[in-house]
Amino acid sequence: MDRALTSQTGLGYRGSSTDTRPTHRRAPASSARSLPVSVTKGNPAGSPTWAFLSNHARVLICLAADPNARMRDVATRVGVTERAVQRIVAELQQEGYMTIKRVGRRNQYTVERGRPLRHPMEAHCTAGRLIDLGTPKDLRG
Repeated sequence: MDRALTSQTGLGYRGSSTDTRPTHRRAPASSARSLPVSVTKGNPAGSPTWAFLSNHARVLICLAADPNARMRDVATRVGVTERAVQRIVAELQQEGYMTIKRVGRRNQYTVERGRPLRHPMEAHCTAGRLIDLGTPKDLRG
């Protein structure tokens, strides 16, 4: 099968005229931009498309509220994958926002509440103030 015939028939150039497997084609780049924001992938209609707190803040708040939480439970609560929570926890630990202690087969997380937030506009606030903001009064320690 020659290349001209391939583009006319929509079949991939695989060297055989009997090969009917379609080639994979990308959708036009403009098609994703034309969708309304509430219908984009991973965002069911009616749910918000953005939030004030990042996933890092949410993970920090969850682990401050429950220092013995499993990554799976934090992931479910935050709405991200378990792998994303693992990455976020590693980043928070590396920056000194939490320490991790192994207790038996589980981890126990201790949040360093006195650490200032990273962005210059937020550096006057501490991780503890962020946690207090995101934790219901009845769950605060």
